[in-house]
Amino acid sequence: MPDTTSHAAGRFEIAAPHRELLDQVLDKWSLQVLNELCERPSRFSELRRVIPAVTQKSLTSTLRRLERNGIVERIVLSTRPVAVEYRITPLGKTLRPPIDAILDWAAQQMPRIEAARDRFDDEAIGS
Repeated sequence: MPDTTSHAAGRFEIAAPHRELLDQVLDKWSLQVLNELCERPSRFSELRRVIPAVTQKSLTSTLRRLERNGIVERIVLSTRPVAVEYRITPLGKTLRPPIDAILDWAAQQMPRIEAARDRFDDEAIGS
């Protein structure tokens, strides 16, 4: 298997803006929020309920990052009292195929990954 390379320079490089975006979009809370919003729009409290481990502060921060990157939109509903709903944007929907590809890869490779982890841990204990 060849080394991973970029198309232009023959080297795999992730520029700072790309790294920042990947960090913001692929963190554990973002992935869970995106998973929920791909199914249906949700209010903040609904997201907290379906992702019980996330804190209010972390969820707020995650939603703001995703909104800033154009992945999620915040809609103010004209209800009484006023409510806010979060929806995945068309740009956000384009994330689904690459994320699914990574998850499929992980599922297929998990036995090899677990074996590598076991070898590593055995060697670390033996040292």
